[in-house]
Amino acid sequence: MTIEPLAIGVCSWSLQVKSVVELKGFLDRLGVDVVQIACGDPHHAAWDEGDGMPAAAKAAGFRMSGAMLGFPGEDYTTPATIEKTGGFGDPATRPQRLEQFRWGLARTKELGLTDLMLHAGFIPEVGSTERSSFLDTLGQVADLARGVGVTVAFETGQESAALLRRTLDDLKSPNLKVNFDPANMLLYNKDDPLRVVEMLAPDIRSVHLKDANRPPRPGVWGEEVPLGRGQTNTAKFVKALVRVGYRGPLCIEREVGSQTERFQDIEHGVGFLRACLARN
Repeated sequence: MTIEPLAIGVCSWSLQVKSVVELKGFLDRLGVDVVQIACGDPHHAAWDEGDGMPAAAKAAGFRMSGAMLGFPGEDYTTPATIEKTGGFGDPATRPQRLEQFRWGLARTKELGLTDLMLHAGFIPEVGSTERSSFLDTLGQVADLARGVGVTVAFETGQESAALLRRTLDDLKSPNLKVNFDPANMLLYNKDDPLRVVEMLAPDIRSVHLKDANRPPRPGVWGEEVPLGRGQTNTAKFVKALVRVGYRGPLCIEREVGSQTERFQDIEHGVGFLRACLARN
């Protein structure tokens, strides 16, 4: 189903749902019908429907903008632990994670989708001895996805926008894009998202909207907060997306709090985004 430009949506895992029926109920309560949906392997946002999830999701009546894949063993306890365990960063886990990625591609196709989002891992800096093998792995990711007609969008935050830009330019793979999460740039204490929108604009395929404050000191996380209450400056960020020609959906993500607290914060976010869009 077609999704209109700048449609407000939600990330399914933010609602901590276990079934498609539960997801549909939350979306109805929020008054939205667009969702970026977790692939749902046993290690990341599993679904009670199991292998029947894609058919159930397609029959549920909501619109899916893309799928999201997490990897077993990713540890977000601290920035240091996710640097060691995230995405394709550890050479020892790459074969296993490429197999998991193949599974994610198959699930994406079963959902009737063409977009799969994930964290690539901490991208090695230009000149690093680890960079060549890391880029070779991302090249395999691109080739596997292109073979089944899928675009892969790497989520921002774990590297500078300049390094992500350079990496995409080096790879020269037209089906590797960006899932822009402005709050991640603050949580990881990287860029000012407003200053790097234009740099990444040609490749912004999807957007996660959440808000955050920078960490108080190195080595710890920043603070995630409801939309409009942090340093992301969501209203200006949405204007910047419009200015650079982004026409995809705006999917709200919330990753802290109980299910009830998350729902309340997402409900606030829907209202906040509607007000932002009304002023554009």
